[in-house]
Amino acid sequence: MQGQGLPAGRQIPVHGRLNMDDKEKIKEEERKIRQLRVAVDLTKNIISQGEITYGEALKLVEALKSFAMNLFPEKEETFELIYRPRFKRVLEERYRL
Repeated sequence: MQGQGLPAGRQIPVHGRLNMDDKEKIKEEERKIRQLRVAVDLTKNIISQGEITYGEALKLVEALKSFAMNLFPEKEETFELIYRPRFKRVLEERYRL
């Protein structure tokens, strides 16, 4: 099977179709990702636009992390690499740290 954008002669291996269990797992993963994205956006907006103290903002970030760990228990390092720096910047901007 020749893939679009691949050099001539390169092929994408085809290992069969996804079964129903795989499709359901993918749908569930996508649902979790959407939930996390909404929670991240909401937390960022509350911190950026809300009238909350720095301590309350830190508690929100920790609550977000707990929520993320419930969705993706094995991904704490990912949270720390991606979301922690993002919220550090939001906190620095909002509270002029």
